[in-house]
Amino acid sequence: MKNKILILFAHPAMHKSRINASLIKPLKNLKEITFHDLYETYPDFYIDVKKEQSLLVEHNIYVFMHPFYWYSTPAILKQWQDLVLEHGFAYGHEGSALRDKLLLSAITTSGSLDAYQPTGFNHYHIKQLLTPIEQTAALCGIKYLPPFVVHGALNLSEDEIRHHSEELQKALEALRDGNLNIAEAEKHPYLNSNLASIINAHIG
Repeated sequence: MKNKILILFAHPAMHKSRINASLIKPLKNLKEITFHDLYETYPDFYIDVKKEQSLLVEHNIYVFMHPFYWYSTPAILKQWQDLVLEHGFAYGHEGSALRDKLLLSAITTSGSLDAYQPTGFNHYHIKQLLTPIEQTAALCGIKYLPPFVVHGALNLSEDEIRHHSEELQKALEALRDGNLNIAEAEKHPYLNSNLASIINAHIG
């Protein structure tokens, strides 16, 4: 039985997007994968909480997909978290609806890998900056996977963009099909650090 994946996509300026427009294109028609564009669905930010909670219950793997803005998510994804992950639903004594699900951050950033180091421009690793999302997942009983990160997004060649797009599709298909070794993935800083070995380690 295949896993059902919900992609919660948030990009406030898609008309300016180059990398994300390419990344999402092949994902929209994959079986068992629901592509959910939050800005397109809720341009007024009035989020249908019950509808979103139903979507979460219907899927067992979630992907927060967005550009990495100011070391965090775009505003609508934070709004979504604030409203949808309610006490009694996502956490708390009776809030067990999301327990044992999986969450992946799939992000793009203009900064290089070197910039996200203790000695780099941004002073912290990406994983450290994503700690609030990781802890949100933990509070909800969700397992948080190493992130899928595309660095240097503004300067990528068409071939490099195509490569990242193919890697993301492979990662999501492997998660969907149960062909990704999560224990092996957790040894790497990013899900796409060595994707082939993470998938092959499971298959082998």
